[in-house]
Amino acid sequence: MEGELSYEKPDPLLVASRYRDESIALICALFSYGNARQIVKFLDSLDFSLLECSEDKIIKSLKQHYYRFQKSDDVSALFIALKRLREQESLEEIFYEGYRIEESVLDGLWRLIERISGVYLRKTQGYRFLIGSVPKSIASAGTYKRYMMFLRWMVRHDQLDMGLWRKIEKRHLIMPLDTHTFQVSRRLGLIERKSCDMKAALELTDRLRRFAPDDPVKYDFALYRLGQEKLR
Repeated sequence: MEGELSYEKPDPLLVASRYRDESIALICALFSYGNARQIVKFLDSLDFSLLECSEDKIIKSLKQHYYRFQKSDDVSALFIALKRLREQESLEEIFYEGYRIEESVLDGLWRLIERISGVYLRKTQGYRFLIGSVPKSIASAGTYKRYMMFLRWMVRHDQLDMGLWRKIEKRHLIMPLDTHTFQVSRRLGLIERKSCDMKAALELTDRLRRFAPDDPVKYDFALYRLGQEKLR
């Protein structure tokens, strides 16, 4: 995997791995939609030390920062929410509160989203798109690809993933599924479902568990690159 994280092959993990901080990694993951080069360019423009500054300074410093669906106030809202949370407890502890009962990453994720939503109330469309919401049921759930990618970064540890979290088992992770990975997986016969949603992500994860029961998500980066570079 050496050389896979570079400005020639941009990936938000390139920025996240520079800091090795769970809050910064989550910011990098949540802004990871759209063109990969533009994502990295935007992330490189952010001053992550603002997470340790006053809320007024965060708002003032991010006035000129916006990204696609998010206006500057949406960007600063995420920084303020994560600043408030990190002053209370770690993101890992919040996630673990939901995860630990049934060892479900989805329950952990719903808990994390609820806490982010509740610690700083903002109801704009851009902000809701950025942080997501808890679905009424799995049947109506999207893939939550950006969060699943964040969890991969946090839980797995190898040449790519940072492994900053210790309480979550990597065998419980769910494949981060976007259009690229979905289409590649369909062509490889790994997914039969025709909709790119949470059920498809779970189907793909279950299929990959046959090859790697303890680490099904280790195939994510390879499948993503195949789709991104149109190699399959």
